[in-house]
Amino acid sequence: MARQLAFDLPVRPALGREDFFVSPANELALAALDSGGWPHGKILLLGPDGAGKSHLAKVWAGDVQARVVTAADLATLPLPDPAAMVVEDADHIAGDLSAETALFHLHNHLTAARAPLLITARRGPTHWGLTLPDLKSRMEATAVAEILPPDDALLSAVCLKHFSDRQLQVSPNLIKWLIRHIDRSFAAARKAVAALDEASLQRGRPVTRALAAEVLDTTPDDDA
Repeated sequence: MARQLAFDLPVRPALGREDFFVSPANELALAALDSGGWPHGKILLLGPDGAGKSHLAKVWAGDVQARVVTAADLATLPLPDPAAMVVEDADHIAGDLSAETALFHLHNHLTAARAPLLITARRGPTHWGLTLPDLKSRMEATAVAEILPPDDALLSAVCLKHFSDRQLQVSPNLIKWLIRHIDRSFAAARKAVAALDEASLQRGRPVTRALAAEVLDTTPDDDA
């Protein structure tokens, strides 16, 4: 049977507060961001890839009209007027002295102005491999809010959101089956949904438990 043409359509993630699913794995991180009053006006939001760090950071940024930038871009940007800021993926700049220096100056700039700073990363700064000692010490002294590995409810919600972002409607039974057959991680959920979307387009079939079993090379309990 000939494969259908698969068009690489853009995925449009829903990033509103109402789209953020709260569970025991992330409720403390959400509460920390909502509370404000962070020590020295700064906080690190930590969590693995796909945990919802960017989603939560953008929700906070929308609430306080904060500017959002990536840490890697800081070296090419002028020092902004002191206002609330989100700096994403700070752990990606290790060894880039210009980016590390830019984050150091931004940190001091906002601290002096008492402007809040939210920084996202996958792990704590002791694991970043920073080469600038002054930045390392400041990051290690920053308060932390952490998104924990997903429980069943959150992993189900993440899978459902990835399907929704791709305009795919699936049954609750498929979601329940899927979280039992993938690694228990946000990254695995995202990868599985992307693979199912591609297979559905190529084979001209809906996303069912049978298709998921083929793609994930396992056996379905029954079709969904």
